[in-house]
Amino acid sequence: MSDLLVERDGPIAVITLNRPERLNAISGPMLSAFSEALVAADADPEVRAIVVTGAGRGFCSGLDLKDVAAGTGIGSGGGGALPTKFDLRHAPPVVLHETDKPTLCALNGAAAGYGLDLALGCDIRIASETAKLAAAFTRRNVIPESGGTWLLPRLVGWEKACEIAFRGRTVLADEALELGLVSRVVPADVCLKETLAMAREIAANAPLAVQATKRMMRLGLSETFEANVHHVYLQLLPLMRSDDFKEGVKAFLERRDPEFEGR
Repeated sequence: MSDLLVERDGPIAVITLNRPERLNAISGPMLSAFSEALVAADADPEVRAIVVTGAGRGFCSGLDLKDVAAGTGIGSGGGGALPTKFDLRHAPPVVLHETDKPTLCALNGAAAGYGLDLALGCDIRIASETAKLAAAFTRRNVIPESGGTWLLPRLVGWEKACEIAFRGRTVLADEALELGLVSRVVPADVCLKETLAMAREIAANAPLAVQATKRMMRLGLSETFEANVHHVYLQLLPLMRSDDFKEGVKAFLERRDPEFEGR
């Protein structure tokens, strides 16, 4: 079976990490396949939301350390000169961050190391009662290299991020909800079902507006208020000339649910 499964559930692309016997530990080929799956889903006009989850009882245990120890895994290239240039344009954290389609994580179990960064990189996280977020980086002499140092302080604040990261703490589901790391906690057997239900709710809205809202929010993280308002206005103008805007107004006046086509 493939280590990464990509399936369609109506307008939802479901990407499943599929190494349950290794708690979905990430291998090199999985990284490339994950980026390719995200790019394909983002470019597909029929896809309106993306759900990421793990097979079995865990979400993702991080990079495959058994492969690393055997000299065949990520970061085990041996000695020699260090590279002077890094091209990370196609790396999963960058691709995930720049994906315009909404991304939801069905956090079905433990997310450690790289798996934690991957979960935090999604727009929305729905956690199983059995989920736990393990910031084990400092226990392995590494850092949250896949977006965690940028994401965690923005999600929980500077001091709490420091406490979690410096101590290498594991945060259980209920505390993750209290901290705002996940949007809700649900029973383990309905984690994916609940995530798909939210994804369908999002997918029922105007896809152009949803994606534009995500882009503007992403830009707003590094813009002044004035610059973001300016960009939002420029984004609004073509939306108001679209067929979906006409449909939204017509549906409101006719007191029915709109049927958006993404144009």
